Amino acid sequence: MSLPFSGSKSKSAGIVSAIRKQTQLLNLKPVKKVLVKFDPFHQNSAVARNFMYYLLSPKVIQTNPQCLVRNEVVNDRSESTVDVSLVNGESVLFKCQNLTVLEIFQQFNKHITPLAPKEEVTEVLVTKTDKKKGGKR
Repeated sequence: MSLPFSGSKSKSAGIVSAIRKQTQLLNLKPVKKVLVKFDPFHQNSAVARNFMYYLLSPKVIQTNPQCLVRNEVVNDRSESTVDVSLVNGESVLFKCQNLTVLEIFQQFNKHITPLAPKEEVTEVLVTKTDKKKGGKR
């Protein structure tokens, strides 16, 4: 007697690749300022520090070079927070007490990234005659 198979047929790529996938979807165009506040002596401060690490990657910063990313280190045993100030004047606060880095990025992409203006893609059509003219030069 055999047991029926239950579970996935392939292994997960891991938490780091899931975070990397979320950072590739990230767009900071609607964001004016990100303030990461944490207490280094708090038990869950690594979440905010890791969020800031992934947020400061060059590809994410290139989406909005004018976006300010600041950190505030406090010593009052308070929970870690991420305060996102938007261009339209609103503010979004993520309390990191019971969240993982992946969950913060997922919520960021769910609520803030859709506010980015859509970029228009212009396509340049190249005809066969244009290709032939370019090749003879």
